[in-house]
Amino acid sequence: MSTTLNLESIFVEESQIPEEFRLKEEINGRGQWPTMSVADRITCVENFTHKMLEQKEIVAKLIMWEIGKSYADSIKEFDRTVEYIYATIDALKDIDRQSSRFEIEQGIVAQVRRSPLGVVLCMGPFNYPLNETFTTLIPALIMGNTLLFKPPKHGTLLHYPLLEAFRSSFPKGVVNTIYGRGNTIVPGLMKSGKINVLTLIGSSKVANELKKLHPKVNRLRAILGLDAKNAAIITKDADLDLAVSETVLGSLSFNGQRCTALKIVYVHRSLAQEFLKRLSAEVEKLKFGMPWEKGVNLTPLPELNKPEYLKDCIDDAVAHGAKVVNKNGGQTFETFVYPAIVYPVNSNMKLYREEQFGPIVPVVPFDDLEEPIEYLIGSPHGQQVSIFSTNAAVISSLIDPLVNQVSRVNINCQCQRGPDVFPFTGRKDSAEGTLSVVDALRSFSIRSLVATKFTDDNKKLLNEIVNGNDSNFLSTKYIF
Repeated sequence: MSTTLNLESIFVEESQIPEEFRLKEEINGRGQWPTMSVADRITCVENFTHKMLEQKEIVAKLIMWEIGKSYADSIKEFDRTVEYIYATIDALKDIDRQSSRFEIEQGIVAQVRRSPLGVVLCMGPFNYPLNETFTTLIPALIMGNTLLFKPPKHGTLLHYPLLEAFRSSFPKGVVNTIYGRGNTIVPGLMKSGKINVLTLIGSSKVANELKKLHPKVNRLRAILGLDAKNAAIITKDADLDLAVSETVLGSLSFNGQRCTALKIVYVHRSLAQEFLKRLSAEVEKLKFGMPWEKGVNLTPLPELNKPEYLKDCIDDAVAHGAKVVNKNGGQTFETFVYPAIVYPVNSNMKLYREEQFGPIVPVVPFDDLEEPIEYLIGSPHGQQVSIFSTNAAVISSLIDPLVNQVSRVNINCQCQRGPDVFPFTGRKDSAEGTLSVVDALRSFSIRSLVATKFTDDNKKLLNEIVNGNDSNFLSTKYIF
């Protein structure tokens, strides 16, 4: 397959973004898409997915070239996204089947279904520019919403081969893509008041600023995946080999550029030196190179200014008494940064407080389990935590306080998203709303109902409507 792209048509001037959408029918809920039957919307998404699969190789290579993700992981991201789409279709079928009947209560007969919310402004992240974007875009779309999609600064080109699939699979005006500087384009869209749902995978600071721009905040629903500083707690009873293996995966997969990455590690002081020794040895085994090289684990970072920030974090830690304990840790070349294991990290350091989002592993020694618990209580982040221990009593003593601080407690494994049927969310500044396959469909819709008094005349009317297939909403059709 040719990988040559015509980039001339990708970018538009910011001044060309209209203040209002032209296809008002799609906005006010009267258009073809929001009033279409669930079965027909599913067919459109299935058609899109078939066309998307034809672009697999070029999309994966564009992910690899633009954000430096290994080719193997880029292929995995594509495949997982397709799996998510099909899981979403199956979940919507189940929801619609449950709604394809009437309910009678206290003399009222009604049919309750889920309806779209309106216009969704969808902004995905650079680290999973296809998968994380589509875990909000696809459920928002299949529920009948109109999309305004702005790809991230890094991770834009991969969407170009999919534009024709969108155009030919959905009615005109349903999927709208804009390009440009987010701080120039997005504020005007929010100020227009025409955005019904803001979905953003990014920082809490940006999300809060955008929400404030909406003239009627009560009309705005937000589905947000935000900051995270997931901790690992390695107790004195931990299986050290397992803890080291999971820490390497959890902290350095895709160079630590994952919201679910382990970004700070608490290790019991009695194990600290042995843990650092084994962790350093495992990091040294990781292959580094360009993303198209076979078996590569560490690759250049996509953000030009990121190495400077990471160096500043390391320098700050060293100035406050820490050391880089692994060979070559923190060395850079252009945008490549070799992983740095920093120890001992304390509360005076940036690495203790800030989400580094890169290949640095801050390690904090502790003597009492109250120390990591207090850290998580005081943290503005609340996504996940990983506990490493072979002692059931110790694990139990951590589970109960921590499930009220984070949304997921992982036992003897790294933090992660998935399986996609499980809820993915966060507390505090880490998220707003919940994304699982089913939760996402609910998040991008609202329950609506048609109701009337349960009289003979009304029963006759309802039967005429249903039997005549005159309404896509009021229907008892069963989707197989």
